[in-house]
Amino acid sequence: MTSRIPRDSRLRLVRPRPLAAAPPAMNQRRSRRPAPRPPEGTPAPAELARMARSGLAGAARVARWADAALGPGRDSGTDDGKATLSEATAERAARDLGLTPAQVRADWDTARLAGLIEVHGDSARPGWRLRAWNRDDSAVLRGWVALFDAWSLAHPEPAEHEPAAVAEVVSAMPQALSFLQLSAGPVPVEQLLDLLEQRVTELRTARCEIPYGPQPEPPAEPEHTDAPLAPLLDWALRALASVGALTYGDGQATLTPLGSWAVWVKLEQICVAAQSPAGNIEQAAEDMLRGCAQLRPNAARAEYRAWLAARPVGSAVTELLGAARGEDALLRGLAFEALRVVGAPAEPDVRGVLEEPTLRPYGLLWLAEHDGADPEDAHEVLTREEATWLWVDTAAAVADHGEAPLLVRHLESAVQPTVPMLLDEVRAVGHPRTVQVLVALAAAHPDPALAKAVRRAAFQVHTGGS
Repeated sequence: MTSRIPRDSRLRLVRPRPLAAAPPAMNQRRSRRPAPRPPEGTPAPAELARMARSGLAGAARVARWADAALGPGRDSGTDDGKATLSEATAERAARDLGLTPAQVRADWDTARLAGLIEVHGDSARPGWRLRAWNRDDSAVLRGWVALFDAWSLAHPEPAEHEPAAVAEVVSAMPQALSFLQLSAGPVPVEQLLDLLEQRVTELRTARCEIPYGPQPEPPAEPEHTDAPLAPLLDWALRALASVGALTYGDGQATLTPLGSWAVWVKLEQICVAAQSPAGNIEQAAEDMLRGCAQLRPNAARAEYRAWLAARPVGSAVTELLGAARGEDALLRGLAFEALRVVGAPAEPDVRGVLEEPTLRPYGLLWLAEHDGADPEDAHEVLTREEATWLWVDTAAAVADHGEAPLLVRHLESAVQPTVPMLLDEVRAVGHPRTVQVLVALAAAHPDPALAKAVRRAAFQVHTGGS
């Protein structure tokens, strides 16, 4: 019997598709829940996007000006040469665009809230939505919803109101907006005020905690408890009108088509979370990710959004990164998919994990896509060693959760052009699951010669030989 020496088996050169960019689950099944339909009379998405583009035209114009005039290597209007809106920059933009500096600043703030501009420290750069503004209606609508969510920042409250009272009104306004959406027409401000007062009372009651045992004399109630809410309701309605969510005048308020659609989207997200068969919204990050592993990408993203909506962003990001640090490579990839849903608020934490070898490749891919790179090209930010490490990590996820043919096909995503080169570099990269991955690949591959070479490599890694 002669030994079969493996030939220099060429791998098909294809774009690497690591776990972070691949479909996030093996053996996926379709979500059984039908796609919900918006209320009758809601304009088509293309028409809603046209409305959003119209309302955000000024913000998009300032963002494009900043991209062209203040990018790296260009003559900047600031003393430090960075894309910050200093007095000089605002005046320069006003001259170039035929606006006043105050208009430029207002449009700049709107562009930031809509994600057309992203500010990092003392510098700014175009957001990914600006790149997709003219061709992607969904990006436009997501930008407008981001502005809608930030209505209280778009039109700051009057200084004379107490912060606690303002926070109560902001917390109570979703119920008022839901009532406006269900009414499908003008609603008298007096009716909204009654609803707001009831909701604020509920919020205050829910905060009351009476401990056991003798208690000292209770302190005097804060002044804002008896403060009239009418001025704050007026501010809230004007703020929502300033972002295009409603019209306000003559003692009544009416949701715009965009505002009605956005409120429906928010209500639908709550319904999706409530109807989740696995109850993912109640789970810790690791269990939530496991619950999403069998969902298709769109359904999984909906679950991520619902889970994130129920938590403060900071703690949610911390929990997702904690799950990513575990031993399950599939959860690592899914955690970064969930972080893609978080978007810009997760960037500082993602940058913070770049020193961790286990998370560095995922973090680099996340940052590249966050900076506007095409997901198909994002892998170019990885070094050869990082790409190989990620290949092994993805193979570990496939071996643990997938089927043998998937593991065999995973060979095609390696950056190395030949199997011997792949095996050499896999052995050198030092991934803790290397032996298990190679053993699983050898067992799954139908070519006996290649399988033998892979088993030999696994043995050498296990024994530390060469």
